[in-house]
Amino acid sequence: MNIIWLLRMARWARRPPGPRTVRLWLIVIVIALAIAGIEAFLGWPDALTLEPRRSVFRP
Repeated sequence: MNIIWLLRMARWARRPPGPRTVRLWLIVIVIALAIAGIEAFLGWPDALTLEPRRSVFRP
């Protein structure tokens, strides 16, 4: 573990984030998990998949 991370954890232990910051992070994590869950159960739509382009100068 990096010394920077240890210092950051010590700072968070001394001065924990406020309730609004914690709520914001929880909302972001829930949204990310919801998107990952939808993708895992329903799959990725073919319309959003990028097709590799063919080069014009390919021999």
